[in-house]
Amino acid sequence: MSIIKDETLFESGELKIAWAEEYMDILNEIKKDFSKNRPFKGLKIALSIHLEAKTAVLCCVLAEAGAEMYITGSNPDTTQDDVAAALVKRGKNYPQKFEVFAKRYCTDEEYNKNLRRVIEVGPDLIIDDGGDLVHLIHTEFPELAEQVIGSCEETTTGLMRLRKMAAAGELKFPVMAVNDADCKHLFDNHHGTGQSVLEGVMRATNLSVNGKKVVIAGFGDCGSGIAKRFAGMGASVCITEINPVRALRAKMEGYEVARMVDAAMEGDIFITATGCRDIITAQHFSLMKDGAILCNAGHFNVEIDINVLEEFCTKKRQVREHVSEYTLPNGNKVKLLAEGRLVNLVAADGHPVEIMDMSFAIQALSIKYLLEHALLLRHDINAVPDFINKTVAKIKLGAKEIMYDSLSEIQKEYLGL
Repeated sequence: MSIIKDETLFESGELKIAWAEEYMDILNEIKKDFSKNRPFKGLKIALSIHLEAKTAVLCCVLAEAGAEMYITGSNPDTTQDDVAAALVKRGKNYPQKFEVFAKRYCTDEEYNKNLRRVIEVGPDLIIDDGGDLVHLIHTEFPELAEQVIGSCEETTTGLMRLRKMAAAGELKFPVMAVNDADCKHLFDNHHGTGQSVLEGVMRATNLSVNGKKVVIAGFGDCGSGIAKRFAGMGASVCITEINPVRALRAKMEGYEVARMVDAAMEGDIFITATGCRDIITAQHFSLMKDGAILCNAGHFNVEIDINVLEEFCTKKRQVREHVSEYTLPNGNKVKLLAEGRLVNLVAADGHPVEIMDMSFAIQALSIKYLLEHALLLRHDINAVPDFINKTVAKIKLGAKEIMYDSLSEIQKEYLGL
């Protein structure tokens, strides 16, 4: 039985889901095939993704395909309770099991309990965001791991965790690297993160970014997208990096590049997007100017050392819904957004609908591919086949009535195709 905050919140959640569905052309097309052929009939899917409207659409598409759905969020603070309520209501329309275990601002204990609930059902397939479900089933429920056909992983951070497991020979089933698919990372990580992080910062603070110095830690797909959006809004952008190639790329694209210890003295807004930990620590807090704003766009809340900040400060107070103000020993104040968790999902609605349409279409087609080809896949991290990327792109272009060229037979022969 589902465990959510309040089932009576469903009306506003249903409006959010319906709005997302209207703009998710690819998933709507996939749903037609899934509803007809029901490839997941009789199978259990455990899903852990940030639970908001776009995720709800994916869950319904998989249920239309016949899957029993066991759903939880992938972060304690990012579930939208009205969407969870609407999803529970929708789930009652399916003949198979459809259960939701998620609540916004749950404790870490509640969050982990919900992860266990979707694992305890004995899933056949897993859709993960951050690797929590896969890690949990290997460490606490190894007997259930044997029946898992495979998993799809949504994030850079999740793949980092799972690649460590694979390298150690610990993975007991194949994992599809959804995050690395072109129609995911080229659009979701770059364009989606760029827009949603800017939106999260502006919603949380209601401040202008024009003329401010924005320090962005990490210049991968996510960091470069964030930099582009903030620069476009008139900010002066500074990049910190450990990768010399990415640091050079950032410089060549017109951004300032510096060490965090130097940037700490000049930044007005700091955004971490590395997937690593301890990016902003005690040595940086003490150097920051009065009023500096800190936030995180990485999956886990470890990029800003919040524990040290809590110990280091002389006073803490909540000044806005998603803003905590810390007074430092030197009298300066720094403002932490969204408790150091994902600012774009805690303080805003996450990535744009059309962007997540592509990412979740990759998820839906990859989990189907996994089901059909599991015996041929290694117990390792497996790339999403190129035809899935092209299928998603073609559906999207067709929905937008965008024409594109194709090769002639002579050109194919010339290229050896």
